[in-house]
Amino acid sequence: MNSTRPSAIYLAIATTAILLTCVFSVTAQVKTETSTASGPASNKVSVERGEVVYVSGNDLVVKMEDGSLRNFDNVPESARVTVEGHQLSVHELKFGMKLEKTTTITTTPHTVTTTKKVTGKVWQVTPPKSVILTLEDGTNETFSIPQGQKFTINGQETDAWGLKKGMTVTATKITEEPMTVVEHKQQVTGAMPPPPLPPATDLPILVAVIAPHPVLAQATPPPSPDTPKTLPKTGSPFPMLSLIGAIALLCSLILRTLRKALT
Repeated sequence: MNSTRPSAIYLAIATTAILLTCVFSVTAQVKTETSTASGPASNKVSVERGEVVYVSGNDLVVKMEDGSLRNFDNVPESARVTVEGHQLSVHELKFGMKLEKTTTITTTPHTVTTTKKVTGKVWQVTPPKSVILTLEDGTNETFSIPQGQKFTINGQETDAWGLKKGMTVTATKITEEPMTVVEHKQQVTGAMPPPPLPPATDLPILVAVIAPHPVLAQATPPPSPDTPKTLPKTGSPFPMLSLIGAIALLCSLILRTLRKALT
């Protein structure tokens, strides 16, 4: 052996992680192999959108889609926002910019398989708790014996009660430990605010048009073609004289009658 430097060696020999305390680390007697198998990964994606309403130094305020305000104080200098293919820092953000943060959470199950082997000669055994093994370099190491641990002696298995001083034993333990690896990936993208509207052309607000009042001329109806301009002279005064004479005669008769009646 080339190394006798003292250290602590942990040996798992039971269903759970079992600690085997070692005073010296001797790679020739304690061998450990570890392998990891990965299962199918699952992704969870969430998207948050908002608009920049305030930015000063490293402080940022974003108005979210639901109308709430979210404060981001002391945004790190390394934070970047992808806008139109450019990486912008917090100092380059502008009022009105649209931001979108996509968070991807990847969960991957892993199974870690650990195989440990220890070989040595029994120097002293205290069943069923511990055993002292003499390693190849002559040093003695104390190992805890987990409940139900089996040992291989000359090709045959035995428990702690079957160990005797001077026996060369090899113990192997395979443990499988499930674990989950979670990865968070965030990407923030943005869009420049729309350009301001161009100023309106100078147009008069009110245009007054003064038109002269028309003078209405009194229209004279055109003469009817059937109405003659002057009446024809067809009348005579004799009928009127006859009428007056008849009235006078009638009046005299009435007076005469009244006079006779009164006398």
